[in-house]
Amino acid sequence: KGYADDGKDPLPDKSEFVLSLFEQIMQDDLKAQHRSIIDRCVQAVYRPYIASGYKGNAPTLTDLQAEIKKQPEPEAQELALAAELFISGSLSIFAQKTNVDQNNRLTSYNILDLGEQLLPMGMLVILESIYNRVIQNWRSGRRTWVFVDEFSIFFRYPFATNFFLRMWKQVRKRAGYMTGITQNVGEMLTSKDACWMLANSEFLIMLSQSASDRAALAELLNISDTQLSYVENADPGCGLMKFGGAFIPFVNSFPEDTELYKLMTTKPADREQVKPNGV
Repeated sequence: KGYADDGKDPLPDKSEFVLSLFEQIMQDDLKAQHRSIIDRCVQAVYRPYIASGYKGNAPTLTDLQAEIKKQPEPEAQELALAAELFISGSLSIFAQKTNVDQNNRLTSYNILDLGEQLLPMGMLVILESIYNRVIQNWRSGRRTWVFVDEFSIFFRYPFATNFFLRMWKQVRKRAGYMTGITQNVGEMLTSKDACWMLANSEFLIMLSQSASDRAALAELLNISDTQLSYVENADPGCGLMKFGGAFIPFVNSFPEDTELYKLMTTKPADREQVKPNGV
């Protein structure tokens, strides 16, 4: 529903999304005939829902598979069979209507346990859901904060890279704020798209960096040697902040005997000291 709230025809975006799903399912076997059948079926399952004013239940992958099976071409049966594992088989977790309350103020998506087979599809569905939520919140006059941990992982997948490029360019106009978090900035710097995103980010926080990462960041962001010294063997909570065109060193040290420190520390030894019935 989010795309319609964005003031444009949602069908092209939905078709592109489903095509991306089938690209992951069929890898290099997705041909032009398959793409035409997918587009035809997406239109068939979505047009009644759009015409109704988005009332009732939105189409699911199960509905799409049923529509694909109705098509006369043998390529349609190839699509249905290839997608069976993810739509009606043992990996069909994303084929049904979600049981997550989409009206929550805070929604956390965890892809850790998806496994290699389900990970690409899971990432696609999650990213699509995030974009829809940003659009819906914008139309309702609400801001959206999106925090992506282990950000470097997503740049291993072209579809995820393309998604974040679009988000980096568009969401600020729609009251959205994108934040990527990673310990592996070196992996991100091997991607031209990731470098573009870093260079075009108004706000960056850099903690302690390795020598190779410091050199790459200095070249990308035009950081001086003096400024770069603040991310060389920096203590926890200390580093360099980029805000617009300015670079600002910072020290963010919390006294260890405070409740805030106990809540925010990520050190395993500190976490073990926090009692189960504590704050």
